[in-house]
Amino acid sequence: MIEVLIDKCVGCGSCLSACAYDAIKIEDQIANIDPDKCVLCGACVSACPFEAILLRKAKAEAIDKSEFNGVWVFAEQRDSIIAPVVFELLGKGRELADELGSELSAVVLGHQIESLSSDLIAFGADQVIEVDDPTLKHFRDEFYAKALTELAFKYKPSIILAGATVTGRSFIPRVAINLHTGLTADCTGLSIDQETGDLLQTRCFRWKYYGDD
Repeated sequence: MIEVLIDKCVGCGSCLSACAYDAIKIEDQIANIDPDKCVLCGACVSACPFEAILLRKAKAEAIDKSEFNGVWVFAEQRDSIIAPVVFELLGKGRELADELGSELSAVVLGHQIESLSSDLIAFGADQVIEVDDPTLKHFRDEFYAKALTELAFKYKPSIILAGATVTGRSFIPRVAINLHTGLTADCTGLSIDQETGDLLQTRCFRWKYYGDD
């Protein structure tokens, strides 16, 4: 749970530049956090010079990582045309999957998308998971988030990669919240911790200035 302390917040905007998910807006000189976009990363808490944002995290339950396996790439498409970033992610996903000794899967959401599988396999995917439904023909973040969340709960991938596109930024934070997992945006490097098997992420921070000049 994240909370803005109204008696301390002055609307300075420091939290805006810290949030990578566009989850904060200043309204009536008070920070307003969108719970649908916030992933509880805590970056805004550290950035606030007035200690006006409070993050309360529930006690984490122990997770058996052996239940999770495989690397997924969200294969974004529009009108049956695969987004260029997907092919880059498949290349990186292939490296990560090989390090983990697991399969690389491409996940496609949409309608009448059966023709896309061959291209995704050709660019490195071991298998393609398709969700073909008329409600997914046109992108709507709540429908896409629900579909990907249900797949992840069922098949339990270790890693999900998605492009930092308008589509990805719109619905992937919802998926992370639904799965009670972490999310890192604007990564410039990905690798596997050889001791734990965890995903190591190098992140590029984007800074914005909200001064008077």
